[in-house]
Amino acid sequence: MQCCFGHALAIHVEVYAFRRLVAVDADQARGPKKHLKRLAAPSSWMLDKLSGTYAPRPSPGPHKLRESLPLTIFLRNRLKYALTGREVTAIVAQRLIKVDGKVRTDTTYPAGFQDVISIEKSGEHFRLLYDVKGRFTIHRITPEEATYKLLKVKRLAVGARGVPYIVTHDGRTIRYPDPLIRANDTVRFDFENNKITDFVKFDTGNVCMITGGRNMGRAGVIVHRERHIGGFDIVHVKDSLDRTFATRITNIFILGQGPKPWISLPKGKGTKLTISEERDLRRRRAAAEQ
Repeated sequence: MQCCFGHALAIHVEVYAFRRLVAVDADQARGPKKHLKRLAAPSSWMLDKLSGTYAPRPSPGPHKLRESLPLTIFLRNRLKYALTGREVTAIVAQRLIKVDGKVRTDTTYPAGFQDVISIEKSGEHFRLLYDVKGRFTIHRITPEEATYKLLKVKRLAVGARGVPYIVTHDGRTIRYPDPLIRANDTVRFDFENNKITDFVKFDTGNVCMITGGRNMGRAGVIVHRERHIGGFDIVHVKDSLDRTFATRITNIFILGQGPKPWISLPKGKGTKLTISEERDLRRRRAAAEQ
């Protein structure tokens, strides 16, 4: 009798364990997420709330999901070259859109900060930059400026067979860089030759743009760097109106040597105005139009 009871108990325990295993499997996600709710989309995309339930989820690529702008949003919502997602698909399928000199046919390709988007059929070139409110802005550039971009050096390392290389903010691995290049420096990268043409050190007195935090999109000159061992280094920046603000070193992107940037800046030149200054500017423009 005891033997039968023990056998039944063992079967009961196995069935219970199997049910628990099945329940755990049912709760777990199966692979990567493929959807993005519209309300969960980054505010830098400037999507309205009521035009649908979902937003285009950026494909895995060189920029993070919340630091990128899908080509669908750029062509449909910003440039208004398409009315629907199907029209965006038709445009990119004709191989008309280039990002950093390469044709991209993915409608949700993640273009990010400093990326150059070219439409050769219309002769237009754009560089993705932030405005002072932290949103991606449409910034048209000349064909000469569209041949290069600036890359922030994220880390410097030595690979197999002792080959030195750097990793940049857009996921590039560039071998045999200049020995003087270090992390947080900026390199000027030429698409056509696929080479670094120049670089600028992370140093006081150089112009920079903020790529994260509440000062996102502001530009200014580095005044001072506070070193915090074991923590985040804090960098103090002064803009063209002599207003000083501070941010983490990870949010700093050097734009050029001294006060002159190597790229053209969007409207406002990265200078943030107060609410009252914006109001006065609007009033002056309205008065000038009358």
